Amino acid sequence: MIIEKNDPCSSRKAADCLSTGGIAILPTDTVYGFSGIVDLKGQNKKSTDDLIRRIKGRGEDKPFIQLIASPNEISSYTEDKIPEELLSLWPGPLTIIVHVKKDSPLDTELTTMAFRCPGDSWLREVIANTGCPIYSSSVNRSGQPVLSGIADIEKEFGSEVQMIVRDGDKAGSLPSTIVAVEDGGVKVIRQGALKLPESISACP
Repeated sequence: MIIEKNDPCSSRKAADCLSTGGIAILPTDTVYGFSGIVDLKGQNKKSTDDLIRRIKGRGEDKPFIQLIASPNEISSYTEDKIPEELLSLWPGPLTIIVHVKKDSPLDTELTTMAFRCPGDSWLREVIANTGCPIYSSSVNRSGQPVLSGIADIEKEFGSEVQMIVRDGDKAGSLPSTIVAVEDGGVKVIRQGALKLPESISACP
């Protein structure tokens, strides 16, 4: 199914697709991304993480970013003390890697996880309507350039996903900046769309 983002029902349709275990290609405030509902403890859904990896041909050593609907949700998944200056940059094109707390609702054996609260209000509405985080991964085959043109995306992946939400081309868009919270400091893992303010102390 291909729908337009400006369709009044698009956020509900996208959330319905994800909630039933479907894989969707969604526009974000950065680039288009493969999305699927995140595995939570006590649920018996087919892992959308595995489905996305199968489409991308991606190795299991690269965990996907998880998108959340609001900044305060991060406290459900980590006990790390995240600098307020860093949290104030959410919603936005910033991904924060934190340690996963033991009683987290996430069904994962990973000790760290990357989270982002996107700047796009439409996407946050989609996430909120699913009731849990959603995975996000750039739209490309593993090792190949990220696709930014919607026609190219539809041609390459239209038959492999359950939904594509159109929002024009994303040529020139940068992915999110990725940082890790380590020992009270902030380490830049990938410089992307957001440049950190000088007030945030970064680890070398």
